[in-house]
Amino acid sequence: MRISSILLAAFLAAAAPIVPIVTQAHAQDDNSRARNHLRSGETMSLREIERRILPKMRGMQYLGPEYDARAQIYRLKFLKDGRVYFVDVDARTGEIVETR
Repeated sequence: MRISSILLAAFLAAAAPIVPIVTQAHAQDDNSRARNHLRSGETMSLREIERRILPKMRGMQYLGPEYDARAQIYRLKFLKDGRVYFVDVDARTGEIVETR
């Protein structure tokens, strides 16, 4: 029992550095896709999306964006009265897809 606990701890310690590298690689892949979509004219820039959406969100504090390159969706994050809201925007059309 003690040996298996030691082996498990050693495995987890060895695997820990891999997780940030995989996450970073995935983020770089998404960034690369986002740039390619923007250059090809498939999607609007974040600046254009914000210009269209932020005026519609009066009274809310804008916390920032995320981009899902696979779905080509910008997720804009807002705060109002202590509650977080997410607004998903189609990067191709600039239309709001979902608000939560």
